[in-house]
Amino acid sequence: MSETNTSKGRRPGPFFFALGLLGVLALIALGIWQVQRLQWKTALIARVEAGLTAAPTPAPGPGDWPSLSANTDEYRRVTVSGRFLPGTDVLVQAVTIEGRGFWVMTPFGPDNGAPLYINRGFIPEDKRDPALWPAPAGEVTLTGLLRLSQPGGGFLRSNRPEENRWFSRDVAAMAAKQGLGPVAPYFIDESAPTGGATGLPIAGLTVVSFPNHHLNYALTWFALAAGLGAVLIWQARQPSSRPSAPH
Repeated sequence: MSETNTSKGRRPGPFFFALGLLGVLALIALGIWQVQRLQWKTALIARVEAGLTAAPTPAPGPGDWPSLSANTDEYRRVTVSGRFLPGTDVLVQAVTIEGRGFWVMTPFGPDNGAPLYINRGFIPEDKRDPALWPAPAGEVTLTGLLRLSQPGGGFLRSNRPEENRWFSRDVAAMAAKQGLGPVAPYFIDESAPTGGATGLPIAGLTVVSFPNHHLNYALTWFALAAGLGAVLIWQARQPSSRPSAPH
């Protein structure tokens, strides 16, 4: 009777080698995508940081609304003059360094006649009485950060306009609820307080933070691609499995 022995190393078949090669290419593509995201995020952070210290520019009017975008306009400093619309505050649930409470969103009639919302700041849960933080009467000039509308709601919580419960600053929905008509697609986070003697609302609590882990992600994908590629090369160098000569 003859016996056959197979070598311990096995060269992968063409199908599995091609599948592994596709895996390497996919991992490299993911790494390249993360590098591109890194470049985008770095430019965004640089743009926002420069905007935070730049002189404020006039708040965009209706002619500029269609061109507004998060990449070019979010968090830039703007200024606007006009009057608060009394008795129309909207409270949006918030958690800040001051604790749990609400953002006070108040409609504002600027001089150019295009209504917008001002986020006047934060109030604690036990300070909901509007008498504690009345909006100033008459003409005022405000400075703050431009923020695009936040439609829908918060994490796992949808806005409920019919119940006047708000988890995000969705200015279009707020305006519809209050019958204000078309409003700017953004709001302004006010930088300085415009409340009463109580110091409420507390302005200037906007958190400007952009997590930037794209370099770590890119290195991870490239390392996985290198590891899988090394395995394929090692396997390709293994001798083919052939039966030994009968004896």
